Amino acid sequence: MAAKKKELVSQININSQELWEEMLCLKGLIVVDAFQTWCGPCKTAVDLFRKIRNEVDSDLLCFAVAEVDSIDALEKYRGKCKPAFLFYSGGELVAVVRGVNAPLLRKTILEQLAAERKVLEHGGERVVVQDRAFSQEEGNAAAFQEE
Repeated sequence: MAAKKKELVSQININSQELWEEMLCLKGLIVVDAFQTWCGPCKTAVDLFRKIRNEVDSDLLCFAVAEVDSIDALEKYRGKCKPAFLFYSGGELVAVVRGVNAPLLRKTILEQLAAERKVLEHGGERVVVQDRAFSQEEGNAAAFQEE
């Protein structure tokens, strides 16, 4: 019987500001599922992330779940019921995807991982984004527009 491919660690659990700051120092692309205690991390995304992680088999790709209730830097994500996936490279926010859209998440992960490889290998420049977290008055209809 052939040896089973070693499965890589699928995610890091972040539940404090200190762990958040340590995570931002990691090399590569970090995809963060920002969740609240009352609704928990997106279970659908965990399977997708595990599949992508095993396909790309790269030390430059890391997945994390972050409890926004206990991380000051993620305060603006509190009180929202729509999942937010935050993409960090070099400690900077480089992309945001709102909602569980598997094709968009996959596309964003692969594009951002390729961009991070370029930065690390050839000295390219990261494109940093500002997350325009919507206010309660705007509601879900005005959420950040993905492609």
